[in-house]
Amino acid sequence: MPRAVPTLRLTLAEARRHWLRAQRLDTAAPFGAGAAATRAAVEHLGYVQIDTINVIERSHHHILWSRIPDYSRADLAQALGTDKSVFEYWAHALAYIPTRDLRFYLADMKRHREHPNPWFGAVSPTDLRRLIARVRREGALSIRDIDDDVLVDKDHPWASRKPSKRALESAFYAGLLTVSARAGMVKTYELMDRHFGWPPRPRPPGEARTLDHLLDRSLRAQGFVSLDSICYMAAPRKKAMAALVEARLRRRRLVPVEIEGLAKPAHWTTPEAAVAAPEPTEIVHLLSPFDPLVIQRKRFHLVFGHDHRFEAYVPKEKRVLGYFALPVLVGDRVAAAIDVKADRAARALLIQQWTWLDGPADGDKARIEEALGRFEAFQFGA
Repeated sequence: MPRAVPTLRLTLAEARRHWLRAQRLDTAAPFGAGAAATRAAVEHLGYVQIDTINVIERSHHHILWSRIPDYSRADLAQALGTDKSVFEYWAHALAYIPTRDLRFYLADMKRHREHPNPWFGAVSPTDLRRLIARVRREGALSIRDIDDDVLVDKDHPWASRKPSKRALESAFYAGLLTVSARAGMVKTYELMDRHFGWPPRPRPPGEARTLDHLLDRSLRAQGFVSLDSICYMAAPRKKAMAALVEARLRRRRLVPVEIEGLAKPAHWTTPEAAVAAPEPTEIVHLLSPFDPLVIQRKRFHLVFGHDHRFEAYVPKEKRVLGYFALPVLVGDRVAAAIDVKADRAARALLIQQWTWLDGPADGDKARIEEALGRFEAFQFGA
């Protein structure tokens, strides 16, 4: 009869520190500096979400700066366009993803080719072929390079008057084009095979290997996992993922985790991670609302006790924390939420609203103000 798998029992504070360690938010510069640090951070986290809102620096740069104090935006541009160690595609949202993981997205690209999203229904196969032929002939291009479109009325706030924009996006999701450079939110598209120097194009793995990848990625970046956290925005995979978790438990490659006060959901970790919780720190982080630590709102609430509200799309009179509130970590506490705005003309960071959540403890305000100074320097630096 097999021995029972030992259970890792954690207090909430210990669970927070395990997760912070997995997210590399418990040390000052866990990935070092330079372009190599950007690649290492994206590979460790598995994805870095891209977002269009620019009331402050956009989320992808903010997320990387939170883990790379000397981060330069040029390092991400190099990783994307020169080193080609990251690429853009849809994870749970549009994101930078390690190129080493691209093969796990090829099946999604094939599905888009065979069954395009209705959003792209207006893009005819003929228009798509013409666009691909133009990129092959003229080289990489952005929507700004296309000046021969017959403009149309917008049918959606996010749409463009140029029909070619939708064609570019359709080819991107189908894996025919990839983003080879980005200036703000303006993307330059190149043939995927030409950008990466193929052939041969990598072979897509089967579903079993993809499930292994998703579970391993979650364990690496979350420390301990649940079905919800592994399959975030991918609920149809939960049944198969549950079977994989059970198989790893039987082989003692996973151990159950019990967290004080949380009977559900079930959590697991690896035997290697089932060690004493890291020591607490007093490092301060002003996190993006789209940071991997924050984006899974339900999990963040369970572990950190803060139900973070993203209120950019909430009517002003109903906002509680503010238009673009940043959760503020002091050690393993969400001490405050601060709504900030970049005044680019004055090169100053404006505090719109400061809400204390678990504080202020002694010294919190001074530490947070010092972090705000560093964040302001980042906003208007290179």
